[in-house]
Amino acid sequence: MAPTPRTAAAEEDTMEECFVWVTTRRIQPDGLEAFERAWRPADRPQGMRRAFAYWSADGQEVTGVSFWDSEEACDTWRASEPEQQRRAAMAPYVVEEREGFYRGRELAIPGGTPD
Repeated sequence: MAPTPRTAAAEEDTMEECFVWVTTRRIQPDGLEAFERAWRPADRPQGMRRAFAYWSADGQEVTGVSFWDSEEACDTWRASEPEQQRRAAMAPYVVEEREGFYRGRELAIPGGTPD
């Protein structure tokens, strides 16, 4: 009897759950370089696994995506003095900010892994 192929949904059920903080900021015109200097934390926050930044073509919108050990680890960082100082340093360059915390997992895409 041949083994039953796993479905994408079944594969996703076995993947590790992620805790993700996403922040999108609209930046003052010509403020991206100064914003980037203020944005980067001095030290790696405890509980942060990885972080990514994505910029729009015009440099006026930046989306940061960070992966955390837990929601509590993210909340602890967000309430910390270094994070408050970092936010204050960014504030002069930020026109608008949207943020949210999410739970999820990698999606299983049919056809195997990309090259």
